[in-house]
Amino acid sequence: MKRIAISLIAALSLSGAAFAQGLPTVTGTVEKVNTAQGKITIDHGPIQNLDMEPMTMVFRAQDPALLKGLKAGDKVQFTADRVNGQISVTSIKKGS
Repeated sequence: MKRIAISLIAALSLSGAAFAQGLPTVTGTVEKVNTAQGKITIDHGPIQNLDMEPMTMVFRAQDPALLKGLKAGDKVQFTADRVNGQISVTSIKKGS
């Protein structure tokens, strides 16, 4: 039983990036990056999976490492979803 649980945990931790690939890609412009708090403000288009209209909002980064190299003014493509009850960026890359 322990072996199954460990295998399941390992599979789930490896599938985070794969899971993000199933989410719709959203385009936006970075307004602010707060690496200390793991947050990013993005002026974004509609986010279909969250039934969200275009707006500017603060997102928590699912992994703070996602914010590395990002700065205000960068055009980005990202995915977002609810993670532990908070709307979070699950993947992000520069470019529009």
